[in-house]
Amino acid sequence: MNDKERAVQTYLTTEELASRIHYDVRTIRNRLKDSVLLEGTHYIRPFGGRKLLFLWEAIERDIGIASASRAPLIPMANGGRAHG
Repeated sequence: MNDKERAVQTYLTTEELASRIHYDVRTIRNRLKDSVLLEGTHYIRPFGGRKLLFLWEAIERDIGIASASRAPLIPMANGGRAHG
């Protein structure tokens, strides 16, 4: 991440992130954190503390990647693929 990208980061608490992505706070903490939301990429611990701040731009960028990689692709006669 370069200095320009860092300058426009939106930091969210767990509660604010839960509101934006319509997930329960516990789901974010117990299931998403450290499996799809990674420290240093999607969240930070400011000053080495326990509090988490989520980086909205990184989450927004990556939010569909996991589901897109699992979506079935159906080969078509013309060489393309249909998303099933």
